[in-house]
Amino acid sequence: MGPARREEQGSRSMKAQLVKRFEDEIQVLERELRSELPKEIKRAREHGDLSENAEYQAAKERQRLLEARIGMLKKRVAEISLMNLDKLPRDKVGLGSIVHVKESSGDSLVYELVVPEQADPEKGLISPSSPIGRALLNKEPGDEVTVRTPGGVRHFAIIKLVTVYDEV
Repeated sequence: MGPARREEQGSRSMKAQLVKRFEDEIQVLERELRSELPKEIKRAREHGDLSENAEYQAAKERQRLLEARIGMLKKRVAEISLMNLDKLPRDKVGLGSIVHVKESSGDSLVYELVVPEQADPEKGLISPSSPIGRALLNKEPGDEVTVRTPGGVRHFAIIKLVTVYDEV
Protein backbone atom coordinates (compact mmCIF):
# COMPACT_ATOMS: atom_id res chain seq x y z
CA MET A 1 0.00 0.00 0.00
CA GLY A 2 1.44 3.41 -0.98
CA PRO A 3 2.14 6.19 1.53
CA ALA A 4 -0.75 8.38 0.30
CA ARG A 5 -3.23 5.54 0.86
CA ARG A 6 -1.79 4.81 4.32
CA GLU A 7 -2.04 8.51 5.28
CA GLU A 8 -5.66 8.69 4.13
CA GLN A 9 -6.56 5.62 6.20
CA GLY A 10 -4.80 6.99 9.30
CA SER A 11 -6.79 10.21 9.34
CA ARG A 12 -10.04 8.40 8.46
CA SER A 13 -9.48 5.87 11.25
CA MET A 14 -9.00 8.60 13.85
CA LYS A 15 -12.10 10.45 12.66
CA ALA A 16 -14.15 7.23 12.59
CA GLN A 17 -13.08 6.35 16.14
CA LEU A 18 -14.11 9.79 17.42
CA VAL A 19 -17.46 9.70 15.65
CA LYS A 20 -18.16 6.14 16.86
CA ARG A 21 -17.31 7.05 20.45
CA PHE A 22 -19.69 10.02 20.40
CA GLU A 23 -22.45 8.09 18.61
CA ASP A 24 -22.17 5.27 21.18
CA GLU A 25 -22.58 7.79 24.00
CA ILE A 26 -25.54 9.38 22.21
CA GLN A 27 -27.23 5.95 21.98
CA VAL A 28 -26.76 5.31 25.72
CA LEU A 29 -28.06 8.75 26.66
CA GLU A 30 -31.02 8.54 24.28
CA ARG A 31 -31.96 5.14 25.70
CA GLU A 32 -32.00 6.66 29.19
CA LEU A 33 -33.91 9.72 27.97
CA ARG A 34 -36.53 7.73 26.04
CA SER A 35 -37.09 4.69 28.25
CA GLU A 36 -35.68 4.93 31.78
CA LEU A 37 -36.33 8.58 32.57
CA PRO A 38 -40.02 8.59 31.57
CA LYS A 39 -40.57 5.71 34.04
CA GLU A 40 -38.87 7.72 36.80
CA ILE A 41 -40.94 10.80 35.99
CA LYS A 42 -44.14 8.73 35.98
CA ARG A 43 -43.24 7.17 39.36
CA ALA A 44 -42.47 10.61 40.79
CA ARG A 45 -45.79 12.02 39.50
CA GLU A 46 -47.62 9.30 41.39
CA HIS A 47 -46.31 10.77 44.64
CA GLY A 48 -48.64 13.73 44.33
CA ASP A 49 -47.89 17.47 44.42
CA LEU A 50 -45.21 18.12 41.77
CA SER A 51 -44.20 21.54 43.14
CA GLU A 52 -42.71 19.98 46.29
CA ASN A 53 -41.69 16.64 44.80
CA ALA A 54 -37.88 16.43 44.91
CA GLU A 55 -37.84 13.12 43.02
CA TYR A 56 -39.83 14.68 40.16
CA GLN A 57 -37.64 17.81 40.12
CA ALA A 58 -34.47 15.69 40.02
CA ALA A 59 -35.81 13.57 37.16
CA LYS A 60 -36.80 16.66 35.15
CA GLU A 61 -33.36 18.21 35.77
CA ARG A 62 -31.71 14.98 34.62
CA GLN A 63 -33.89 15.10 31.50
CA ARG A 64 -32.69 18.65 30.73
CA LEU A 65 -29.04 17.63 31.26
CA LEU A 66 -29.40 14.59 28.99
CA GLU A 67 -31.04 16.65 26.25
CA ALA A 68 -28.23 19.24 26.45
CA ARG A 69 -25.48 16.59 26.37
CA ILE A 70 -27.09 14.79 23.41
CA GLY A 71 -27.37 18.09 21.54
CA MET A 72 -23.72 18.92 22.22
CA LEU A 73 -22.55 15.44 21.14
CA LYS A 74 -24.56 15.58 17.92
CA LYS A 75 -23.02 18.98 17.16
CA ARG A 76 -19.50 17.58 17.78
CA VAL A 77 -20.21 14.59 15.50
CA ALA A 78 -21.22 17.02 12.74
CA GLU A 79 -18.10 19.16 13.34
CA ILE A 80 -15.78 16.15 13.36
CA SER A 81 -17.41 14.78 10.21
CA LEU A 82 -16.52 18.05 8.49
CA MET A 83 -12.93 18.15 9.79
CA ASN A 84 -10.31 17.76 7.08
CA LEU A 85 -7.79 15.56 8.85
CA ASP A 86 -5.84 15.09 5.62
CA LYS A 87 -4.21 18.43 6.38
CA LEU A 88 -2.55 17.09 9.54
CA PRO A 89 1.24 17.34 9.39
CA ARG A 90 3.04 14.15 8.43
CA ASP A 91 6.39 14.83 10.11
CA LYS A 92 5.44 17.30 12.85
CA VAL A 93 3.28 17.15 15.96
CA GLY A 94 -0.45 17.47 15.22
CA LEU A 95 -3.79 16.11 16.37
CA GLY A 96 -3.51 12.35 16.93
CA SER A 97 0.28 12.42 17.34
CA ILE A 98 2.03 10.49 20.08
CA VAL A 99 4.99 12.51 21.31
CA HIS A 100 7.83 11.08 23.41
CA VAL A 101 9.58 13.84 25.36
CA LYS A 102 12.34 14.09 27.94
CA GLU A 103 11.81 16.71 30.62
CA SER A 104 14.74 18.79 31.87
CA SER A 105 14.48 16.82 35.15
CA GLY A 106 15.36 13.68 33.15
CA ASP A 107 11.86 12.19 33.27
CA SER A 108 10.62 10.62 30.04
CA LEU A 109 6.97 11.27 29.25
CA VAL A 110 4.59 10.33 26.44
CA TYR A 111 1.75 12.60 25.33
CA GLU A 112 -0.97 11.98 22.79
CA LEU A 113 -2.73 14.98 21.27
CA VAL A 114 -6.48 14.33 21.27
CA VAL A 115 -9.71 16.30 20.85
CA PRO A 116 -10.73 18.14 24.04
CA GLU A 117 -13.44 15.58 24.91
CA GLN A 118 -10.81 12.83 25.12
CA ALA A 119 -8.27 14.81 27.15
CA ASP A 120 -7.08 13.14 30.35
CA PRO A 121 -3.71 14.61 31.39
CA GLU A 122 -3.19 11.91 34.04
CA LYS A 123 -3.12 9.36 31.19
CA GLY A 124 -0.99 11.56 28.92
CA LEU A 125 -3.96 12.51 26.71
CA ILE A 126 -3.75 16.25 26.08
CA SER A 127 -5.65 18.69 23.92
CA PRO A 128 -3.81 20.77 21.32
CA SER A 129 -5.31 23.79 23.11
CA SER A 130 -3.68 22.90 26.47
CA PRO A 131 -0.42 24.73 27.35
CA ILE A 132 1.76 21.66 26.63
CA GLY A 133 -0.28 20.73 23.55
CA ARG A 134 0.09 24.24 22.11
CA ALA A 135 3.85 24.20 22.74
CA LEU A 136 4.28 20.81 21.03
CA LEU A 137 2.16 21.60 17.93
CA ASN A 138 4.15 21.68 14.67
CA LYS A 139 7.38 20.62 16.40
CA GLU A 140 9.51 17.63 15.35
CA PRO A 141 12.00 15.27 16.98
CA GLY A 142 15.08 17.16 18.15
CA ASP A 143 13.13 20.35 18.94
CA GLU A 144 13.07 21.73 22.46
CA VAL A 145 10.12 23.58 23.96
CA THR A 146 9.53 25.65 27.05
CA VAL A 147 6.01 25.66 28.46
CA ARG A 148 4.35 27.81 31.08
CA THR A 149 1.90 25.55 32.90
CA PRO A 150 -0.21 26.23 36.00
CA GLY A 151 2.44 24.23 37.90
CA GLY A 152 5.33 26.38 36.62
CA VAL A 153 7.72 26.51 33.67
CA ARG A 154 8.66 23.15 32.12
CA HIS A 155 11.28 22.31 29.49
CA PHE A 156 10.95 19.37 27.08
CA ALA A 157 13.07 17.85 24.35
CA ILE A 158 11.11 15.93 21.71
CA ILE A 159 12.68 12.48 21.40
CA LYS A 160 10.25 10.57 19.17
CA LEU A 161 7.11 11.31 17.18
CA VAL A 162 4.41 8.95 15.88
CA THR A 163 1.70 10.61 13.75
CA VAL A 164 -1.70 9.21 12.80
CA TYR A 165 -0.16 8.22 9.46
CA ASP A 166 2.62 6.17 11.08
CA GLU A 167 0.23 4.12 13.23
CA VAL A 168 -1.67 2.46 10.39
